[in-house]
Amino acid sequence: MMIRILLAGLLTISATAQAMEPVNPPGLLPAEIARPLLEQDPGVAAARAGLDVALQEAGILDKSPYEWTARASGQQRKLDNGPRYNEWNVGIERAIRLSGKAAADRKLGKATVEASQARYGEALHESARELMALWVGWLAAERARELAESSVQSMRASLDTVDKRVRAGDASKLEMSIARAELAEQRRLDNDAKTQATTARARLSTRFPGVQRQVMALPAPLLIGEDAAAWRDRILAQSDELKVIQAHMQMAQAHAERARADKIPDPTLGGYTASEVGGNERIYGVMLSVPIPGGARDARNARAIAAVEVSRREVEFKQRELETAIASAVATARVPTTVCKSPMKARRPCRRMPRSCSGPMRLAKRTCRPCCWRVVRRPQR
Repeated sequence: MMIRILLAGLLTISATAQAMEPVNPPGLLPAEIARPLLEQDPGVAAARAGLDVALQEAGILDKSPYEWTARASGQQRKLDNGPRYNEWNVGIERAIRLSGKAAADRKLGKATVEASQARYGEALHESARELMALWVGWLAAERARELAESSVQSMRASLDTVDKRVRAGDASKLEMSIARAELAEQRRLDNDAKTQATTARARLSTRFPGVQRQVMALPAPLLIGEDAAAWRDRILAQSDELKVIQAHMQMAQAHAERARADKIPDPTLGGYTASEVGGNERIYGVMLSVPIPGGARDARNARAIAAVEVSRREVEFKQRELETAIASAVATARVPTTVCKSPMKARRPCRRMPRSCSGPMRLAKRTCRPCCWRVVRRPQR
């Protein structure tokens, strides 16, 4: 039952496809309570800060990395057996980013922002998964504690019944000893259930400070009507984990485009003016310089192309991994809820307990699992 509840909740998080009705099981933590807890989570806050960094990075990539460079020089010219002349030269220059490189940088900035947004969504998703698991675990522990307390009361009533039968000569002292042992065992289980409930509450309140102590009934497992293909398409379309890998592939493709464009060096254009022969000569001119490319540019381009192939394979691997997990989760969610019922054992009286105690109570105490307690526990007649 726990797995089915968690799966229903996880599918609720991913349930934004328009073609399907959203899954909203009753009894789970309300969104108005869960959302502030998730936003305050340190992991989510870190991912949100990372999104701000990515936006700044995209802004940097959108601008040219080159700046204007000013230069000035002075010199003195001396003629043999003649006067001396002061001369100077000033100029300004800047490298020009070619249009293909600018487009590649903008694509890289966009992919960086998309990857950060996906990481933020994945952080929210993982935090929600953890909150849901701790929340449902605490509710299950509280329900187990309540059932354990009820079982202790039932055992006490059974012990009183056996005691009366012993006094009336209708039961042996052995049955009395067995009843006392069963009560002691149930008290031990009751203490274990209280400890587990306290521990579950401590884990929940420590991991998510401020969560309210709001005990509610566990939601019943929901039947999944859609087929596995529909769930696969639905979850893959909303999977932030997959979106992160896809954004990394887009970043690798942008890097490859940039490396291919870098095979043509960026030119540097500038202008200058000079004064020579003591100001008798004035010089004006423009300057253009272009680096001569070497083999390193081709090597960087080949490395970027190989990185794109690696990213493409990683996307395929992650998608197959998610499809496997989805198929397994859907198959688990479709397991009938009646698997923990045992009608034959439930109707059979327990030989090791007093006759006033029914078999289902004994089975519930043995298993000590809330899902089985809900199924097999029946009122005493």
